[in-house]
Amino acid sequence: QVQLVESGGGLVQAGGSLRLSCAASGSAFSNIAVGWYRQAPGKPRELVESITVGRSTAYVDSVKGRFSISRDNVNNTVYLQMNSLKPEDTAVYYCNRLASMRWVPWGQGTQVTISS
Repeated sequence: QVQLVESGGGLVQAGGSLRLSCAASGSAFSNIAVGWYRQAPGKPRELVESITVGRSTAYVDSVKGRFSISRDNVNNTVYLQMNSLKPEDTAVYYCNRLASMRWVPWGQGTQVTISS
């Protein structure tokens, strides 16, 4: 059974930073692109940033220059460094494979709350 475990969220003031981690069991992230997603209350889940096996990245415009994704292919872990956080970044953050047809069961996510 594949498991995704996100961690690192919390409550920070606007302008602060957080580093999220996502640990995948087994080979869930081996040889496949991975993404960080987020879901704010009342909004659909959105892809925030993604990273390929070769470490090419793509991101949504709203996090440009502030968020940075990275991965540890040996330990099946993905990270999201978030700087200059804004209240609109408040959401539950999740990780999963990038391709929706290859998603594994979602983890519990990690809550990020940014106060103004």
